[in-house]
Amino acid sequence: MSKEDLCTKFPKYLEWLSGNQQPTIKQLEKFAAQTYTPLGYFFLSDPPEERLPIPDFRTVTDQRVSRPSPHLLDTIFAIQLRQEWMRGFLIEQGEPRLPFVGSRTLQDKPEEVAREIRRTLGLEARWSRTLPTWEEALRTLVQNIESVGVLVMINGVVENNTHRPLDVEEFRGFVLCDHHAPVIFINGRDAKAAQMFTLVHELAHLWLGQGGIPDFNALLPSGNAVEIFCNKVAAEFLVPAGEMKNAWEEVKRAEKPFERLARFFKVSPVVVARRVLEMELINRKRFFDFYQEYLETTAERRARSAGGGDFYRTLGSRLGMRFPSAVYGAAREGRLQYRDAYQLTGLSGSSYDRFGRELGLTP
Repeated sequence: MSKEDLCTKFPKYLEWLSGNQQPTIKQLEKFAAQTYTPLGYFFLSDPPEERLPIPDFRTVTDQRVSRPSPHLLDTIFAIQLRQEWMRGFLIEQGEPRLPFVGSRTLQDKPEEVAREIRRTLGLEARWSRTLPTWEEALRTLVQNIESVGVLVMINGVVENNTHRPLDVEEFRGFVLCDHHAPVIFINGRDAKAAQMFTLVHELAHLWLGQGGIPDFNALLPSGNAVEIFCNKVAAEFLVPAGEMKNAWEEVKRAEKPFERLARFFKVSPVVVARRVLEMELINRKRFFDFYQEYLETTAERRARSAGGGDFYRTLGSRLGMRFPSAVYGAAREGRLQYRDAYQLTGLSGSSYDRFGRELGLTP
């Protein structure tokens, strides 16, 4: 929040800063709520240094990104809570460890890892070409990922709070690694086609057994060894080099060739452009010229399309399918108290019951 915003909401803000006046407890509680700051922080001698509880691969101009936003922190904490419960539930059920988590290293060839991921998910080499839209391709990919034991949650806000949108410029997603209940979280405010690349990139992280927040500095190529490897796996999974070379020959002289290939491969045009650059089919100037134009167009489109949707349909993406199924089943069988089920799902009372009916989990 800017100083002007704070002064509008709290007319005595500058006097508090100068020490001429002190806020009352009620004013301080309101200030803490508006700025998403724990109330106790204001009584410490020095501000605490807030660190991400998971590895952070993000960089800006080769420097580590610092000071995560409250929105990102609260999202990670909420997903960690769900993962912890799901892990205990699966172990209690006698479910085995997932064999693919941590099964590969950076010494493996990205092309081989991409083929193995595709086989594990039960997808054909050209699976996305048979689907009509990016949305359908994304839905199919999510379903297949969850079918092998990985939780996938896609959300553009903190929990169900539409007043706390997640910033794509801060992060596009993250992965929490675990041998029983790995979780991939995708920032739902990102474009569907870009979410495809993020999903597969996070899968590559799972195959390496390394969780964290990937370095998606606006989808530019990364300098980190882990990120380079995961990017190559994702690119080969979604845009195989052999197919790309032939497809590029057909469209390279056409108008908007990156957009045409993006519709064909069901990925972001930037992913296509970067893949063509990596294969040395275009030079860096052409890539960055397109990249800047794409950023401007995407920002305008995102501003126009900001809005809501069907709450319960959206909630199905926010929680995935495997997680709420396990929670509803455990609560119905008396192995989980309903107050805990409400906390884990972010729902309560009638909204909890209705969501269960929407998913066919409750009578």
